[in-house]
Amino acid sequence: MTSGADLDRIYDQRFGDAEARRKDQLWREVAGYLQRWVPADGRVLDVACDLGYFIRNIAAGERWATDVRDVSASLGPDVHFVQVDGLNLSSAVPHESFDVAFVSNYLEHLANPDAVIAQLREIRSVLKPDGRLIVLQPNIRYVGAAYWDFIDHRVALTERSLVEAAHAAGFEVETLIPRFLPYTTKSRLPQSPWLVRAYLRVPLAWRLMGKQTLLVARPAATAAPMRGS
Repeated sequence: MTSGADLDRIYDQRFGDAEARRKDQLWREVAGYLQRWVPADGRVLDVACDLGYFIRNIAAGERWATDVRDVSASLGPDVHFVQVDGLNLSSAVPHESFDVAFVSNYLEHLANPDAVIAQLREIRSVLKPDGRLIVLQPNIRYVGAAYWDFIDHRVALTERSLVEAAHAAGFEVETLIPRFLPYTTKSRLPQSPWLVRAYLRVPLAWRLMGKQTLLVARPAATAAPMRGS
């Protein structure tokens, strides 16, 4: 896996301050949509949180975040930050204590498919038995060769391989939307909060522009029948 120092250099080059501010505005809308799966009084964990775009914009009773880099200064005092490699998650945060764990644009950075399954197992170990996993993941089926434009991408995932990984890690999928968001915040649309808000209200637009998959799952014993879009 790429080291924290290497990631700092890569991300400093990839995303400037203006880009980070714009991403935060867009994530307010995305988090608002995802709130339907997040209890407002629950304990929520953002794994590999980057600068905390999700965790800073989601309503929760208790908010936690982890990353291999020290990004605590970007999160604010009300987010409990733990610096840890995601594959060592269960050694650093409480077991079976989170209502929701969120993962965005992270699994493709792991070393290989086995590491993806291992990461999901780590997450399962810190969720409550009735907890929920939410994954937002670039889908190489729709992204194509542009998936490899980022030097730190290592594992190619589609919605089907993501479901297989979730099942192997002990999850049952509750919701699967193969086409959800555009690939990156550099995509042509949406590029402003009101466009994101409108986009999220029109599932037909997802089928035209969506290149990231949304997966929602529960530990196997408590999963409900899967639904999709």
